[in-house]
Amino acid sequence: MLERSSPPDDGKMLPHAELAVALQSQADARSGLTGASPTDDETNRKNMALLIQLRWTAVVGQIVTIGAVHYGLGIPLPLERMGAVIGALVLLNVSSLVWVHHRAAITNNELLVALMLDVAALTAQLYLSGGATNPFTSLFLLQVTLGAVLLDGRSTWSLVALTCASFVWLTVAYRPLDLPPNPLSETYTLTVAGMLLGFILNAVLLVVFVTRINRNLRERDAHLAALRQHAAEQDHIVRMGLLASGAAHELGTPLASLSVILSDWRRMPDLAADRELAEDLAEMETSLQRCKTIVTGILVSAGEARGEGSSPTTVTAFLTDMVEEWRNARSARTLYFVNTFGEDVAIVSDIALKQVIFNVLDNAYEVSRDWVELLAEREGDKLVLSISDRGPGFAPEMLAQVGKPYQSSKGRAGGGLGLFLVVNVVRKLGGSVTAENHRKRGATVRLTLPLATLAIGGGFDA
Repeated sequence: MLERSSPPDDGKMLPHAELAVALQSQADARSGLTGASPTDDETNRKNMALLIQLRWTAVVGQIVTIGAVHYGLGIPLPLERMGAVIGALVLLNVSSLVWVHHRAAITNNELLVALMLDVAALTAQLYLSGGATNPFTSLFLLQVTLGAVLLDGRSTWSLVALTCASFVWLTVAYRPLDLPPNPLSETYTLTVAGMLLGFILNAVLLVVFVTRINRNLRERDAHLAALRQHAAEQDHIVRMGLLASGAAHELGTPLASLSVILSDWRRMPDLAADRELAEDLAEMETSLQRCKTIVTGILVSAGEARGEGSSPTTVTAFLTDMVEEWRNARSARTLYFVNTFGEDVAIVSDIALKQVIFNVLDNAYEVSRDWVELLAEREGDKLVLSISDRGPGFAPEMLAQVGKPYQSSKGRAGGGLGLFLVVNVVRKLGGSVTAENHRKRGATVRLTLPLATLAIGGGFDA
């Protein structure tokens, strides 16, 4: 219904080769989810933005710390060279912001380079302020932790090797701090205070940024799970479409035979003389003709894109004609149509949308023969159709899984596929389907459809 293919010209079921190709294409689409995807790119983009924020935090923290040590504690520091490192970080951050804005995708290697540059900047500042004796060497662990969360295994170990090499280098190459002449105990206190401050910085930054990174990763995983579910549903729809198309072709022959037999019966004098039997034959021919129309509709809709064979109409005309067609086809006069849409809007009469509404109406009529209501409303730029009944309503577990295949309270094999197809067609049109039970008895299914996709030129996504 959603992914359409041209019907075979020979009037037979699809060959096994074509079936295999169709199903293989779906498998290929699903396998593509395991590699790089737009979801990964978006997650990496968010994580790069977090690294840029962390770098701004590092710039502010370094300015405050250098000022406090140099002017507050009276420990002289090479302000010009340390300021140059801070300036380089600022320039890197500004460049990163521009680069990320124009970059289509962020890769794992680019995140690795960003973290390595941060390690290099931290190493430079530690080199200028006591090397390995500086208590802020614990900030290397922050970079390693971020790498373990953001990067793949190989890149993470590369970052570990860089931080370890940097620390070892700082033990032999550094600019010693010119500490003021203080008693040993006071120097020890300054060291402990620095270690405490470094620990607090590590803890706070890890909690803040790792929490946000994990949130990004959870959003990515949830989106990937939704894509996999969507791929599975599309595969299910393709299989159903192939089976429906094949069944329609196969039904053509017996329906044609029945049509010939009924026509012969109507010409028999004995049968034609029986008025009651003649009426039954006429009703049978009408039902048979409806079956042939349905089969023809399946074959046509399976092979045409939206707009082919469709006709321009309006919301009110489309709904009015559809309600009348549904009433006549089912000989049902208990469908009450309430139209509060307001000013009419031009749309395309689409067979798929009509079948969607028919499906929901059929479900409602099956459990509520005496009363079914179709309410048409407008909410902003959306058409809202509410189908209500006075049946037993949905079971609680059904409401939680509306639109999932084989979720039905009717107890029939294959039940629930109708609402599954409804949800998928409406979703393809950019809309949504919701269901709710009434407080006393009955239920309502709401179809929300953007008018833009119903208008001429709108329609299903490719």
